[in-house]
Amino acid sequence: MPAYPVRYVSKWFLLLLLTAGAVLSSGARALGQPSAADISRLLTEGRALQKQYKESEALAKYEQVLKQAPGNYEALWQAAVLSVHIGNRYTDETRKAAYFAAARLYSTRSLVVQPEGAESNYAEALALVNQATLLSARGRLVAYKEMKPYTFKAVEKAPNWADAWQLLGRWHYRVDHYNPLEKFYSQFFLGGMPGSASTPKAIEALVKAHELEPKKIQFCYDLARVHLNQGQRTRASNVLQEAAQLTPVTSEELEMSRRCRVMLIQLNRKMLKQLHQKVKKTL
Repeated sequence: MPAYPVRYVSKWFLLLLLTAGAVLSSGARALGQPSAADISRLLTEGRALQKQYKESEALAKYEQVLKQAPGNYEALWQAAVLSVHIGNRYTDETRKAAYFAAARLYSTRSLVVQPEGAESNYAEALALVNQATLLSARGRLVAYKEMKPYTFKAVEKAPNWADAWQLLGRWHYRVDHYNPLEKFYSQFFLGGMPGSASTPKAIEALVKAHELEPKKIQFCYDLARVHLNQGQRTRASNVLQEAAQLTPVTSEELEMSRRCRVMLIQLNRKMLKQLHQKVKKTL
């Protein structure tokens, strides 16, 4: 009997699950169980809850959809993204890992349903990079290598999606700043470095995300940090001043706003100190 690669077995297994789910759903409808109208209602409620920043409740709605329609694309990728968001709120690694594992299952299933979908590719990349935070150094390097095609495809398929650009910018910057040991390990044990990563491309992608959603504080924070790390203090200051004008809505945004204010204060102090030193030299 031929030995098939694990990734193919997994995909066929997921397809079997989705097919079985569809059959069960058809049988349930025949018995008077929830119809397409019920699923549409649950999806609408899920979207509405997301707009109200009630992500746990929204996730529950999408999970209800998936119990009735296991192959519903929107419910799958939305459940993946929400699982990542919720998991990131926990400090306990066990709970965090559970949410990230669920996110990966949802995202992989969404890829089976729509391999070329921007949302499914984004969800897979997002789940991978967040799972990587709990892995060993090798696991993190593998995750960044694996997420590359999904990240690029998400931007390609949805060029006006700010979240996809943010993820692409983060990927570029992280890979371009591998330390010597990470570069060595990737080159000799992982088949080479993930190609095409660069800091200018990272800045370009983060600027694009910020332009598409200028009121998102997280984008301001990411862009300002990269500008600062590259010594681009004026640009960083401009972005941080923009962030200072934004009103945070969620607890996460409140924390990002606080970090932006701290960065701006520290940056202003450094710039003022440099100015004083220049003035002294001219006297």
